[in-house]
Order: sequence, then C-alpha cells, then structure tokens
Amino acid sequence: MTVHHLPSRPSRTACQDVQGPVDVVSWRRCRLLEAGFPPELAGRLAADLQVDVHALLALVDRGCPPSLAARILSPLPFGGPA
Repeated sequence: MTVHHLPSRPSRTACQDVQGPVDVVSWRRCRLLEAGFPPELAGRLAADLQVDVHALLALVDRGCPPSLAARILSPLPFGGPA
C-alpha cells in the first residue's frame, strides 16, 4: 500500500522543506500535489476549507484516482439535497 501523507521513512517532503510559517492553503495544496492531484484541482480543493484533505489523501492511498476522490468528497452546494 502506498502512503502519501505518512512517509514510511523519516524523510522530509517538499511541503516540510519550507522555512518559517506556511499558510494552511499552501500546505494543503502542497500535500495534494505530492499525492498526484493536478495543479488546478489541487489549488481549488486547497482553497475550499470545507474539503477534508486527509480524507482525500486516504482515498488516493487506497487507489482512488485524484479526480474521483475530489468528486466523492466535494461538499454539496448550499441548499442541495440533504
């Protein structure tokens, strides 16, 4: 099983190499890019704080394509079916 959000060995990822404070949206985008999300999709998902990035990463870890994981976990539009 490939794990994108929990490295199996103590190595630093590109998301961890940044010096100083990192804003949440940038961190979320970086993690999604590392997991294989296309840049435009990663940017949209990272900016939407209703999207659970950890759940996206878990789906991708289980073999779900990034675009399908995004569709599965996208929030319903306001006023949509409950």
